Amino acid sequence: RQLSDVRVFDYMHFVCLDDGEIPLLNIWEYINEQREIWMLNRTFVLQHNQVEYINGSLQADVKQDKTGTPDYSDLKLKDYISVLEISNPMHRLWTDGRWNKLTMAHGCYWGKCTFCDISLPYISDYEPNTAIRLCDRMAEIMQQTGESGFHFVDEAAPPALPRELALEIIRRGLIVSWSANIRFEKTFSRDLCQLLHASGCIAVSGGLEVASDRLLHLIDKGVSVEQVALVTKNFTEAGILVHEYLMYAYPTQTVQETIDSLEMVRQMFAAGILKSGFWHHFALTVHSPIAKEPKKYGISIDQKEAGPFANNDLLYRNLQKIDHEQFSEGLKKSLFNYMHGLMFEKEVHLWFESNSVPKTRIDKNYILNILNQETLTPIKPGPRMIWLGQLSPYSLRVQSKKGMSRELIEFTIRYKGRKIEISLLKDAGLWLYKKLYAIQGGKTNTLLSDWMKDYADQGLEDFDLFWFNKPMSQLYRFGLMAI
Repeated sequence: RQLSDVRVFDYMHFVCLDDGEIPLLNIWEYINEQREIWMLNRTFVLQHNQVEYINGSLQADVKQDKTGTPDYSDLKLKDYISVLEISNPMHRLWTDGRWNKLTMAHGCYWGKCTFCDISLPYISDYEPNTAIRLCDRMAEIMQQTGESGFHFVDEAAPPALPRELALEIIRRGLIVSWSANIRFEKTFSRDLCQLLHASGCIAVSGGLEVASDRLLHLIDKGVSVEQVALVTKNFTEAGILVHEYLMYAYPTQTVQETIDSLEMVRQMFAAGILKSGFWHHFALTVHSPIAKEPKKYGISIDQKEAGPFANNDLLYRNLQKIDHEQFSEGLKKSLFNYMHGLMFEKEVHLWFESNSVPKTRIDKNYILNILNQETLTPIKPGPRMIWLGQLSPYSLRVQSKKGMSRELIEFTIRYKGRKIEISLLKDAGLWLYKKLYAIQGGKTNTLLSDWMKDYADQGLEDFDLFWFNKPMSQLYRFGLMAI
């Protein structure tokens, strides 16, 4: 955000910062002699052979509900070529064909990560869109371009908004494919991930970063390795590709922590929950919390004076005097193999040439133990009940066994080309059938608390036992969700 090199203006006339609508509008007005140059907005210009920053405009930035829909109508979109990245599943997805770009929100709802430029407006000024507005824009862009793929390029999409977007997509019957950047929030439950997939979500990307609980706390990421693993599992089991941003050389990171982080990543790939990732070397940026308090993070900033152009990354020294570059090749090579389902049996320290690299301290079953833990949680009455399957007419029959007889209800459920036969005792089964019938097709006007109350009002006993029985667990795989 500092610029003094006049040579930039051999190639352009203006350089704008942050949101572009008002700066570009003001430039257009200036060119058309409707505005003085000193009234431009967040714009660098060349005057008298010196670069000047002008911010005299009094116009506020355009709010999300007023930005409008991108107009692609004059672009020959079919004439562009795709250059494919083939080794990384997510990079291939991003480059294979064209994706319409949108944002669910301006800025980042979390806004705490210490490596991020959280003081800049494009991060700090958080303003979400609405699901209805997003679907309106998606429908308009689809009509313009004939393309139904969307990539939401937010820093991190807030969990509530993808949920509402998915419901609105389903309600409108839009046929789309979409992906988004996320944080691995606990909110992304098994059921929510199933809903996102049903609406057309095919991939998400998010930061596991250093894969160390100590360092994740130092980053102020707000997640743990355990939480990331469980949420990754939810997405993957729902059929959504997960790409994780990985980081090494973070300030205060030790050699042991680097090796242990690779072991965490290896175990996630070996468990089948993670399919794509990319290692980034930590970069110190001017507007990050780390740059403002370098001593707190065990670094010293060597760059004392600003350069003439693009002052973003800073030169710094790691006071631990660890050469993190020694890990670059081994991290990349191991990840390449993991993404192809190879070399999981190789001990992680052997990916590095140095004989002094320690073995991992992480238990070899650390991730599997997390994934295999009991997943039954107390029922919370607040979620909405959603069902995307279809019911057949039911039938009643009497089952006799050892001189005892009982009446059963049986019906077929269909979801995504699959079907399953459900058989329950008449009273509880008929109650469930009526509830499913009322919400089939994605209707969302019923809360789980309504079900719990009505279950008791009908004289039926032990809702918890009914909720966690085998027929109900089968329904979870056939479009029933508590969101």
